[in-house]
Order: sequence, then structure tokens, then C-alpha cells
Amino acid sequence: MTARTIAVIDYGGGNVGSLVAALERRGAPFVLTENPRDVERAGAAILPGDGAFGATVDALRQRGFEEAIRDTIAAGRPFLGICVGMQVLFDSSDEFGGAAGLGVLPGEVRRFTSAPRVPHMGWNDLVIERAHPFVEGIADGAWAYFLHSYRVADTETLVASCEYGERFAAVVARDNVMATQFHPEKSRATGGLLLDNFLRIARG
Repeated sequence: MTARTIAVIDYGGGNVGSLVAALERRGAPFVLTENPRDVERAGAAILPGDGAFGATVDALRQRGFEEAIRDTIAAGRPFLGICVGMQVLFDSSDEFGGAAGLGVLPGEVRRFTSAPRVPHMGWNDLVIERAHPFVEGIADGAWAYFLHSYRVADTETLVASCEYGERFAAVVARDNVMATQFHPEKSRATGGLLLDNFLRIARG
């Protein structure tokens, strides 16, 4: 493990195959790990997500990843959350009766109330709300692939939004923390550029 290594957190619930393949194509120095110590020693970390908010938070806590995530962020090392890996960074969710999140970012995750169909599954376009190195080169109207039933509607960390019956956060960022509601590893050119940007940020 070196300062250039990116730890991809394997907490037993994330769908990591596509992400691992995308990082391998880019020759990124990464390790897929079930060990929180690897996260603490790495130069950057990625939390992929697939599944329910509460179950994801429980798995992170039971496996010792919560402290490792907090330490990584507090140390200023780049951190990327994807889909549910983004959502659990917020304060709470109302999914399955409600659950507390990690509280790294301010905001609440709530089920869609005005969406034409739930889950929101498929391609949708992004609106860039403010400049950030993570979205460098991404234009308004760029397409990304979504699969989710819950969203963050309003947040001070908003970088890019999306409209699906209602406006919601598609990309958020604060300091060294970046996150996407969609799956960059499945979002072709848009997602590839975001991953390239994150890798460049991780290289310092």
C-alpha cells in the first residue's frame, strides 16, 4: 500500500465489478479491500454503492469502515461516493422507516415524491450548477446512468443536478469529498471523464 493507492471499499454490498473494470482500464493503482486499515493507509478511497441505505450503513459500521472513512476525509485525502455510497454520506434517509447516515455532508435522503416512475432507472442529463475540479470538462446536458428510488433534493454541496419529475442532486462535493448519485462506471463518456478527474485529483 502506497500513498498513491486508491482503496475501493468492499463492505459486502456494493456492486463493484464495473467499477473495478473501469479502474483497471485506466491503469489506476487501486486495491479492492475488506480491511479498514487499507483505507486508512491509502492515498484516496472510493465507496461504491448498491442496495438499501440502512443496510449499507450497518455493514460499514459492523466492518469497521465508518471510522476509516471519517479518518480519510478528516485527513484531506480524496474520497468518492457512488450511488448509495453517496447517500450514506448524508445525515439520514427515510428508506424502510428511516436510518441515520454518516453525517459527513448535510442533508436528508428522501424517496421521490413527483417522479413519473420509481425507481429512476436509465439515462438522464445533467445540469452543472457550479465549477469543481471533479466535473471539469463536463458540459450541461451530459448524460449519466441512474438507478435509484431515493434522492437528495436540496444541499449546499450541490455541483450538478438532474430533473426527473423533480430536481435532485446528481453530483455533490465539499473539500476533498466528491459523490455521484449515478454510476460513473456505467455512464460511458461522462462517467469516464469523472473517473479520470477523480484519479487526477487523487494523484495530487
